[in-house]
Amino acid sequence: MGANSSDRAVLSDTIDPMHRDDEDPSVEIVAREDFSDLTFLLEFRHPMMAKAAKPGQFVIVIPLEHGERIPLTIADFDRDKGTITLVVQAVGKTTKEMQQTCRTGTTLFSVVGPMGEPSHIGDAGKVICVGGGLGAAPVFPQARAFKENGAYVIGVIGFRNKDLVFWEDKFRKYCDEFIICSDDGSVGIKGLVTDGIKAAMEKHDDIDEVIAIGPPIMMKACAETTRPNAIKTTVSLNPIMVDGTGMCGGCRVKVGERMQFACVDGPDFDGHQVDFDDLMSRLKRFSEEEKLATERWSEACRAGKVS
Repeated sequence: MGANSSDRAVLSDTIDPMHRDDEDPSVEIVAREDFSDLTFLLEFRHPMMAKAAKPGQFVIVIPLEHGERIPLTIADFDRDKGTITLVVQAVGKTTKEMQQTCRTGTTLFSVVGPMGEPSHIGDAGKVICVGGGLGAAPVFPQARAFKENGAYVIGVIGFRNKDLVFWEDKFRKYCDEFIICSDDGSVGIKGLVTDGIKAAMEKHDDIDEVIAIGPPIMMKACAETTRPNAIKTTVSLNPIMVDGTGMCGGCRVKVGERMQFACVDGPDFDGHQVDFDDLMSRLKRFSEEEKLATERWSEACRAGKVS
């Protein structure tokens, strides 16, 4: 889940179960941080949601009134502060619009959540938490939860280059071992996250589980890396989603012999059972519409019709 691929939502009315009709559904953005030209962090205040949030869950955001609904995985939450953190990549019309308009002190029109099944933080003794690019953000709460549950945590995160790395300090705080991979070798080891997984597997023969979050092609590669060793591998899927409650069927994914809905059965699934080819094919379903929407929005910006 999240915006590591193009925005995947359809205009729709929404009912936010977290507020009454006489309450303002908007939520205040209390912090923003830009990690790169495309990736940015938003922290908003919502004490009830922060109290309920668990690793692996997501929210559906409507940035502006009459805007698009987009699912974004929760990257962090602070129950004491009453805040939820999202890390967003500006790759489609709505996320580019959010990058331009969402500033500290502004509001999001509506946020619904937490949604989805929380990640299962069992009694694993040793785990590898893998994040590719933007996927480093949503895998962080899982790494922290496993560590707080007594597990030995190996963190593996991958980026194209050192300028795109974020949250290294947060991962090091909760990881017993930490590996950074970069495409160009400018930071950590030169290679993909699968190289980091292999390095950890060579050093440890008692890994109980691998959790991998990132682009579908990356998660597929992670699952194939662990398959020969029969290591349990959990992935977080990001299919097209509309309502987030299992009613529309847009987020259906093939897992083994079953068709499941990412919004209510997931977003976490057994990586060795997921049909990634079908998932990647479905993610391209509205690519032309997304391209046209982005072009129209960009033209409106250039014409001065969008503030």
